[in-house]
Amino acid sequence: MGLSVERIHAMYQRMLLMRAFDEHAGAARRDNRLRGSVHEYTGQEAIAAGVCAALTDRDYISSYHRGHGHCIAKGADPVAMMLEIHGKAGGLCGGKGGSMHVADFSRGILGANGVVADGVTIAVGAAQAVRLLGEDRIVVAFFGDGALNRGPMLEALNWAKVYDLPVLFVCEDNGYSDHTRTPSVTAGPGIVARAEAFGIPADSIDGNDLLAVACSAALMVGEVRAGKGPRFLHATTCRWRGHLALDRGLYRDPAEVAGYAARDPVVLTARLLLDNGVAQSTLDEEARSASERIAAAAALAEAAPCPDPGELFTDVQDAGAPSWP
Repeated sequence: MGLSVERIHAMYQRMLLMRAFDEHAGAARRDNRLRGSVHEYTGQEAIAAGVCAALTDRDYISSYHRGHGHCIAKGADPVAMMLEIHGKAGGLCGGKGGSMHVADFSRGILGANGVVADGVTIAVGAAQAVRLLGEDRIVVAFFGDGALNRGPMLEALNWAKVYDLPVLFVCEDNGYSDHTRTPSVTAGPGIVARAEAFGIPADSIDGNDLLAVACSAALMVGEVRAGKGPRFLHATTCRWRGHLALDRGLYRDPAEVAGYAARDPVVLTARLLLDNGVAQSTLDEEARSASERIAAAAALAEAAPCPDPGELFTDVQDAGAPSWP
């Protein structure tokens, strides 16, 4: 396989946590037990798991609005994440960031971002800092296919290549930009061609194939870490839910959605593990354990207190204010 069964198994366990987390988060939002926006990552778990498995604790990632899976793959505490998206005390950001702004600097998670493509510019800025400081780490920028038509995305690709920065761009292409089919609003020969136009080596893979993601990511991460400049990974995948938890996705062909099950990355990875000697009973127990762990975190979050009102006045920048001559 190119990777040990043990490594694939560990990635699979992270995928189970991602799936359980967003199933609970999405259900809580639809039942009005959670406020704010929830963009579910369901169906895309192999990308975050495969890419983050190639990283070290010192490496950075940036995310976007559909970012719960990235955080879990990079090692964020699911309980603190659940508290955060419920806006409760004890959350990763004190309950003040919510779903689209989850961050954990101790894990190298620079944060999710609700502004399309702006997380990519943050990643490139972090890569520039890594270069200036001479640090032994790289940065991964996760983003959706809709970001490719945004100005900041092109600026980020250009800057990264001009300075040959240690950054890996990972495009999670689920075919939709919000409610619009991405190809219908994208000119030119395609996403990979956009990266190659800037002189950035790029690869396109099946993002639902964990082994393909992990192998390609490991190769590209190694190249970036060796100082060979930025790389671009294009991973095709399926967004099982609507753009938001409350989006019923009526603009999609039901047959298309029904076909997603055949490409379920969790099921495909389970089959791979079964074919390589892992018992079905083990996989069943792991799925049950992940679901129970996240269910317990959700129950804790729903019962937890809100942050003290005084927290409104913390984490506010009070240095660097402009001075007038």
